[in-house]
Amino acid sequence: MSDKKVIAVAGATGAQGGGLVRAILNDPQGGFTVRALTRNPDSEKAKALAARGAEVVAADVDDEESLIKAFQGAYGAFCVTFFWEHFSPEKELAHAKNMARAAKRAEVQHVIWSSLEDTRKLVPLDDDRMPTLMGKYKVPHFDAKGMADEEFTKAVPTTVLLTSFYWDNLIHFGMGPKKGPDGKLAFTLPMGDKKLPGMVAEDIGKCAYGIFKAGNKYIGKTVGISGEFLTGAEMAAALGEALGQEVVYNAVTPEMYRGFGFPGAEDLGNMFQYKRDFEKEFCGARDLKLSRELNPELMTFRAWLAANKDSMPLE
Repeated sequence: MSDKKVIAVAGATGAQGGGLVRAILNDPQGGFTVRALTRNPDSEKAKALAARGAEVVAADVDDEESLIKAFQGAYGAFCVTFFWEHFSPEKELAHAKNMARAAKRAEVQHVIWSSLEDTRKLVPLDDDRMPTLMGKYKVPHFDAKGMADEEFTKAVPTTVLLTSFYWDNLIHFGMGPKKGPDGKLAFTLPMGDKKLPGMVAEDIGKCAYGIFKAGNKYIGKTVGISGEFLTGAEMAAALGEALGQEVVYNAVTPEMYRGFGFPGAEDLGNMFQYKRDFEKEFCGARDLKLSRELNPELMTFRAWLAANKDSMPLE
């Protein structure tokens, strides 16, 4: 055990971090052991990881000192932020800075930073094709992550990991098909006929594990991952097959989506518009072949639907 490299995982009970923790635990001969960082080691999820053999330690992204202790002695660290808990880009950036500084002070040799594009590089704030939000962002939950890239790359040996839309959002974020007044299921997305890169959240962690297993190969690089690039119509067709009933693709405009009124609707409306308007750049930054090389178990949308269709809320 003593010669195994320790990977410290922030957000170990969350979607991405949990995927990495399980990937390491499922590969006892892989040369790594996992340290699961969580604010609450007494939570059911944390206890479940401990029962499987993870070292569970208390750490809080608001507390840099707790992160330094948690990173101490670790070879690698997986760092991710949690925008949807607080809806604050400023807080997200502060958390990223805390993790980057802590990783540097703990002399971590390889950090994977789970990131997304700063959309303002292609859509400046004075570009009125989409509204500016919170005074200085186009897609707040993207832009703050993109801003944080250099916090990591300047501080520690880093792989910037560009992720994709979670298919899990169809279950947990209310984005799945809904019954309309006519009784038919409709899948709503403001993407027109453009392709949306997507994947299972668990697979993000598995891809991250593939990066760690590759040693220094991806240090200093940006790696974009995805399971598939699918249009809204293709997703609706796959949903219909899995659910055994017709699912209509409801291709609304980004303006309509921003007006839906749920928390984060404007942010997500802008996000989908960015992915629609810059399909070539957004898909081009994600490598399907490399994603499968890093994670040979990478799931397709249809395979994920087959395993999860019964969890899909269709109200």
